Amino acid sequence: MIEITGQRVLLRAFRPDEFEALYEAHAASDSIVGTVDRDRIRRRVEQSGTWVDGRLDLAVESGGALVGSADVRSGRMMLPGGVCEFGIELWAARRGAGIGTDAVTALTGWLHEHGFPRVQAGTAVRNAPMRRVLEKCGYAHEGTMRAFIAEGGTRADYALYAHVALA
Repeated sequence: MIEITGQRVLLRAFRPDEFEALYEAHAASDSIVGTVDRDRIRRRVEQSGTWVDGRLDLAVESGGALVGSADVRSGRMMLPGGVCEFGIELWAARRGAGIGTDAVTALTGWLHEHGFPRVQAGTAVRNAPMRRVLEKCGYAHEGTMRAFIAEGGTRADYALYAHVALA
């Protein structure tokens, strides 16, 4: 099982008893794109902590408490070799305290160390706090996807960021 340690966070597999908390947090989230499917969340929890079909799901823990989730996607069907993309969601009550910055820093370093010279992340243009986190962690804004179409047909502009490991 993959575990990634930051200064104040631990990214790890979800425990089975954390399913309901993850589902409820995603259902209540204002930043999750598309619909929240209970069975899909259950599979993410069950398969977390290991790469499955080009996806890695991790719990974000801080101070011994579950505070969010992270997922990484890679693979031929989505991205060229050496490239991965991640998403991170911190529970609203835990945002703004530096936990996200620590989690992104730890995850980015781990991904670079494990064969991904390019790590990218996208976020809604309106999500200024996440954009600040990415920039603080050394990500460069590479462009904006206009009228990005999400599940359910909703549209939003998304900012694309990338962090490239120096050779």
